[in-house]
Amino acid sequence: MTPIVNERFNDEKSEHKEDVMVQILQLDVCGMPQEWITPEDAATYYATDSVAWTVGSVIHTLHGGTNAVTGLQSRIDVHAIVATTGASRFNLFDAVPSLSNPKLFMRDRMTCAYCGGQFDDRHLTREHIVPTALGGIDDWLNVVAACKACNGRKACRTPEDARMPLLFAPYAPSVFEGFLLAGRNIRGDVHDWLSSRVGSQSRWAQQSVKLSQYKYLQQDRSRLTV
Repeated sequence: MTPIVNERFNDEKSEHKEDVMVQILQLDVCGMPQEWITPEDAATYYATDSVAWTVGSVIHTLHGGTNAVTGLQSRIDVHAIVATTGASRFNLFDAVPSLSNPKLFMRDRMTCAYCGGQFDDRHLTREHIVPTALGGIDDWLNVVAACKACNGRKACRTPEDARMPLLFAPYAPSVFEGFLLAGRNIRGDVHDWLSSRVGSQSRWAQQSVKLSQYKYLQQDRSRLTV
């Protein structure tokens, strides 16, 4: 492969123009998610022969300089998911995604754990099941999304004391779900790849099962009407 590490690559201006802001999912060689990277970052792995395997279609193309010998311009096609060589930065069994309000709200599907209403992030709060004033910790297993009204009503009480039972249980997201929660502009194929690997307790997995059941029923009904 012609050395192109120091070349300046330009975005393809044709069929991939609309995907300039799309994030690339970087994995290690075992398929463990590492981070969301830009197409330009991904290009450096291709240029240094550090890409072990890829998943999905080519979603971005970058052009570099012209080879002085062949007269051909360097070209790198970037895939949606890129597995790279080198040491992994995460341990599948130890890594727990960092807790933040946006991730929490996404984990709970923008739904209040007490009234079941769906809200945008401006009207949701991080609600501690066991209040911190009573010794509760700021942890995935002790927090849920709650609308401002329910949060105010519950106040500094446990759900039992406030007579406000939880509609669903909290859980700590897996590494794969953590990347779903943190990603932006995630392509459908990358979303499906991550969703298929989340834990069974995840609401992402439960939603996927419901969609699969719905599609099966629709297909079954189609067969009956033929």
